Amino acid sequence: MRQILLKSAAVIVLLCIVTTAFAQGASGPEAESSPQGVFSIIFSGGVVGFLIVLLLFALSLTAAYLVFEHIMTLRRTEIMPDGLGDQVREALTVGRIAEADQACRQQPSFLSFVILNGLAEIDGGWAAVEKALEDATAEQSARLFRKIEYLSVIGNIAPMVGLLGTVTGMIFAFQQVANTQGSAGAADLAEGIYQALVTTVGGLIVAIPCLGAFAIFRNRVDQLVAEAAYVALHAFAPLKRRRSPKSQPSAAAPPPPPTDGGA
Repeated sequence: MRQILLKSAAVIVLLCIVTTAFAQGASGPEAESSPQGVFSIIFSGGVVGFLIVLLLFALSLTAAYLVFEHIMTLRRTEIMPDGLGDQVREALTVGRIAEADQACRQQPSFLSFVILNGLAEIDGGWAAVEKALEDATAEQSARLFRKIEYLSVIGNIAPMVGLLGTVTGMIFAFQQVANTQGSAGAADLAEGIYQALVTTVGGLIVAIPCLGAFAIFRNRVDQLVAEAAYVALHAFAPLKRRRSPKSQPSAAAPPPPPTDGGA
């Protein structure tokens, strides 16, 4: 997360430099004319409106980075390397625990972490192995959910930032009305109204894709975690059969002593 914040800060600084250069270039006679385009909308909200739009832009860049990272990491081959479960199962079938351990260490992933925790508890019996598998699965799934939780945080913060711009824009608009004792025209109120509308739209534009991506990745994590847990249990099936008591009939109990029948 620290790297994400540093990248966002660098982008903000770069954007500030570009914005300053743009503002200085637009300070000539052409700036007196009515500007048009995206930059005119962004700068029309004043300094406060620009800072809020800049914050929304930083949030959008962070969200885009998180979405790209999750697309690359939340893949089946990254969570469950192909053939790892079968390889561990074959090794446990013939009792080669060290070979199964080595196979997991060569392919670090969600599944290998879970299996390694199960292998570490083999001496404790199947109950200890099953408990270790459950704990490792819960820990790794929580780690994945914490990563995608940042998208939900951004999706909830962005509308609040937009709402902040809306409130400050309306404050500026009514301040103009108060300063002119009600004689302010549309041009006097335009700056505050622009700021209110632009920041609101910006917050919604950032929040809607973030919340949608969070829902998609959350369902993806649920699916992959369930599949990984099944593969891990399937890999330990030979150990479970070997360690569980055989269901053999017990020795024949001696017949009950004869009872004296009534004469």
